[in-house]
Amino acid sequence: MNSRKAICIALVLPSLPVLADGNLVDRVYDPYVQPLETEIEWRTVGTRDSDEDDLDDLWLHRLGIGYGFSDRWFGEVYAIGKKSQERDLDVEALELEAKWQLSEQGEYAADWGMLFELEREFSTNQWEAVATLISAREWGRWTGTANLSLAYEWGSVSDEFETGLRAQARYRWSQVFEPALELYAAEDLLGIGPVVLGARRFDGGRQLRWEVGIIQGLTSESPDQSVRLLLEYEYF
Repeated sequence: MNSRKAICIALVLPSLPVLADGNLVDRVYDPYVQPLETEIEWRTVGTRDSDEDDLDDLWLHRLGIGYGFSDRWFGEVYAIGKKSQERDLDVEALELEAKWQLSEQGEYAADWGMLFELEREFSTNQWEAVATLISAREWGRWTGTANLSLAYEWGSVSDEFETGLRAQARYRWSQVFEPALELYAAEDLLGIGPVVLGARRFDGGRQLRWEVGIIQGLTSESPDQSVRLLLEYEYF
């Protein structure tokens, strides 16, 4: 299977409706793991929607800390908070995440990885488990990345399966400026938009990474716009 096939499969897979507060627009993961690396990450996604009050001015925040346990496994834990027009920012969920690098970089035509996530929402005792196949391939100065996910939710609110696709085409202009185009697809979301990524390296193996993107909804069920921000500090 290559990245092109993975994208095609995602577009035709049946999926169940996505919860409004489970906004798919977030980040596109790469398959790589750095052993012994510690990572502190904050990311947020805000939505605007003139037709859905639940999505208008909704902000979902994640604050996490992770560690590269080996050259194949990276683990991270997140506190998740939500802010809306009616409610101040509250921590509502906890998430555990593990990334598994399946192949060495450049070993095959595409690089492969898996992402596993387990989330619990406190107020509703709702659980979600997600498995995501990650693929990345380089063409000259371009990098294409796809995340194909299958999620299962269970608890007091609902029991259902969901599928989703996140894809990114990135041009490696320079270390501090990499323009990209991202696509997000699910049952109740189809969006596309520009993203800018960059990094600043410091002495001692330290690095600060950032991502900023605006995703435009393409269907009436999608949020009109989604804004995503990411700051990540990495050190050994």
